[in-house]
Amino acid sequence: MSDAQLSLLNDFQRGFPLSPAPFELMSRHLGIGVDEVLEMLRRLTREGFVSRVGAVFRPNRVGVSTLAAMAVPEARLAEVAAQVNARPEINHNYEREHRFNLWFVATAANAAHLDRVLREIEAQSGLPVMRLPMVQDYHIDLGFDLRRTVALAHQPRRRATPAHPLELDELDYALIAAIQDGLPLVAHPYAAVAALVGASEAAVLQRLERMLDHDVIKRLGVVVRHHELGFRANAMVVLDVPDAEVDGVGRCIGASGLVNLCYQRPRRLPEWPYNLFCMIHGKDRDAVRAHHAHLRDQCALHGYRYEILFSRQRFKQTGARYVAPAPREAIA
Repeated sequence: MSDAQLSLLNDFQRGFPLSPAPFELMSRHLGIGVDEVLEMLRRLTREGFVSRVGAVFRPNRVGVSTLAAMAVPEARLAEVAAQVNARPEINHNYEREHRFNLWFVATAANAAHLDRVLREIEAQSGLPVMRLPMVQDYHIDLGFDLRRTVALAHQPRRRATPAHPLELDELDYALIAAIQDGLPLVAHPYAAVAALVGASEAAVLQRLERMLDHDVIKRLGVVVRHHELGFRANAMVVLDVPDAEVDGVGRCIGASGLVNLCYQRPRRLPEWPYNLFCMIHGKDRDAVRAHHAHLRDQCALHGYRYEILFSRQRFKQTGARYVAPAPREAIA
């Protein structure tokens, strides 16, 4: 990978410019032309290194989502994974090393839709789905420092917490529909989106800035595919932390800079005793294990029961669909 490609992927995973000509600003940073930036992004997307350029929405601020797990007989794993993957509401689906071996994320516009999808998966597969919705997040930032062997999480820019959650209106939802699969890779992407949703470019920029300020959008930037970029080992570390201590432990893990994700989820006794989850990505399993050892020391985790669930294979990884998608031909 060239220095320009590495800088493009590494330096713009967040802070994507909210300006009429964002790729022009990127080209100045990279020292190459705008057309070259756009072609580089198109090529990296075709080759699978980039998922999209655009918004990562905070879970459950738009629509609803849940992590889910199934214990699937080994002989049926490919069959059941394909059944799960066939549903557009599923955006991530992995095999992990555990009795609960199929783990996926489901996102829908509302709770009733989400419940219907999970019940249909149960009916089709004949297997129960363990639902693990988020209770509290302590750190969510699936960014990757491509110059390191372990994916250290970037610390997001600090924003004042708004006094009231943002009430989204019809234009906001139209905008989300237009960009949830990514911004168009054209010189003036916000103008193209504005034409699609029937608004001005200034209104689109103002709405996106407002969603960032209210944490509806977690980050705006280049969304990379970590496996293709060499981070081939990832582990979901799950801990059983007393309820009175989980908030303090979660905050320590989330602020450590050693994980990409950290969140509290409900226990599902007697089969699932764990209530705190975090994700560590690395270029190999030894790097992930070493990072986990540092985390245990830094946050004094030695007294808690835990398991490390390494992924074995990725069945699906796409952006979440929150609302009915907008027609892309209008912004091609």
